[in-house]
Amino acid sequence: MELSALSNVDLMNAFQVPTISSSLDEGDKTGSVQKNGAFEAAFNSASKLINDANDYSNAAEVEEMKYAMGETESIHDVQIAQQKANIALQYVVAVRDSFMSGYKELMNLQF
Repeated sequence: MELSALSNVDLMNAFQVPTISSSLDEGDKTGSVQKNGAFEAAFNSASKLINDANDYSNAAEVEEMKYAMGETESIHDVQIAQQKANIALQYVVAVRDSFMSGYKELMNLQF
């Protein structure tokens, strides 16, 4: 699994408060929020991580099917594919748990 997708996230700008502009003199009472690319980069990185884990899981299933149908005699390839899928899934779960921990901490902040 490649971790290079995480290197594109700019952590210095990831936690900046978005700029809110409002034009009350024009009668617009909703205001508008300017886009910050940090969320999009983090979302794309997480999406790629989940897709990679899914690809490893699918590859493990294919290796299991090949072994079950007798197309390959190497149990080692099956075990390696299963281990890759397992590690990828563990990594996705660890990232999810870290995200949820940060989210809960943000929700507990009092202003």
